[in-house]
Amino acid sequence: HVVDLAKGHTAALLRLQQGSGCVTYNLGTGVGYSVLDMVRAFSAACGHDLPYEIAPRRPGDVAVVYSDASLAAGELGWKAELG
Repeated sequence: HVVDLAKGHTAALLRLQQGSGCVTYNLGTGVGYSVLDMVRAFSAACGHDLPYEIAPRRPGDVAVVYSDASLAAGELGWKAELG
């Protein structure tokens, strides 16, 4: 959720002011969503079906991507609350 991301970015900026240097934090729920999950969510949000076609994976496409936000939880006290 965009509010979760805004809070995560704010927490990272506050941490940066403490002189932590450049640190990369993953901000996510740890739960992956497929492209089809997203198409269905957008369809529900706009109130009508969106056209799509299913095709084979392209070279280099990964099967699954999701973030591990444990560093953000440990160092920033941040975790996703809304989505």
